[in-house]
Amino acid sequence: MSHVLQILEKHESQPYEIALVHWENEELNYIKTEGQSKLHHGEIRLNSELDLDDAILEKFAFSNALCLSVKLAIWEASLDKFVESIQSIPEALKAGRKVKLSHEEVMQKMGELFALRHRINLSSDFLITPDFYWDRENLEQLYDKTCQFLSIARRVKVMNEKLQHCMELTDIMRNHLAEKRALRLEWMIVILITIEVMFELARVFF
Repeated sequence: MSHVLQILEKHESQPYEIALVHWENEELNYIKTEGQSKLHHGEIRLNSELDLDDAILEKFAFSNALCLSVKLAIWEASLDKFVESIQSIPEALKAGRKVKLSHEEVMQKMGELFALRHRINLSSDFLITPDFYWDRENLEQLYDKTCQFLSIARRVKVMNEKLQHCMELTDIMRNHLAEKRALRLEWMIVILITIEVMFELARVFF
């Protein structure tokens, strides 16, 4: 594994944290056997009778699903880290304590959530099968079977539910801060009007 990572490091762009790369990984055993390639009880069984090109394509289908699972695991870790950063907010609101977040910080957190949701639902292959498999039914079956084994669809659903909850919480915070800002503006207007009235009274009586 370390040797493979060293080779890939030469071609990486915007890499993840080293600790995260080593922690988030997927491993499945494989053997070469006679008969059709398949995933059986968590073990990849590769058809030993295939020619080189077909064998490479089947390996790609399996590895494509594994790669997707690792990518999802990294985003799951990012979301867990985000959840940890805001987990004190509900309790603070419940207890009536002041939440120490500025409007800019809340908007930044909303931006993080939107970016993560965009990556999961619009910029990845989590929700649909990649176009590559549309005219390769046998490879699509291998890919889908591996994705099912790795529970990718269920994990994406759970992530979207967590994202929705976080969005609702940050939206509450944004509205709360907006109300506080509006209240401050109202008080400023009241004070200014009061000062103006006092000046008018002073001008009339003095």
